Amino acid sequence: MKSKYVIDAGALALYFAGDRRVKKYFDEILRGISEGYLCEINLAEFYYKTAEKLGIDAADIRYEAIRASPINQIPVEGELTREAAKVKLKLRDKVSLADAFLVALTYRVRGIALTTDPVIKDVLKNKCKYFEI
Repeated sequence: MKSKYVIDAGALALYFAGDRRVKKYFDEILRGISEGYLCEINLAEFYYKTAEKLGIDAADIRYEAIRASPINQIPVEGELTREAAKVKLKLRDKVSLADAFLVALTYRVRGIALTTDPVIKDVLKNKCKYFEI
């Protein structure tokens, strides 16, 4: 059975920065050994943060690379929206709406979140790979 990784914006930023701690997980996804999942709202967060720091051109290049990758890109719709809203309701100000979708998607696919957020680490516990920045 393949491992399933749910990717947050911070983990994507580390990957594109060449961080070795996340490289093995992305390599597994890109080679088809593991499955990768990315919620559209987390992709939007990655895009705007990249554009803020590196400019629109850099954000566009990374965005297109993700779109062309084997990472499963999950729309913000249907039951996932309700599940994320329930996570946000429960955790309130502890998580952003984007992080609520990350948590909900992690539960839904029974995966492991790849995150740089210590709050997500505390919420998901052993269902999370935390990368300190």
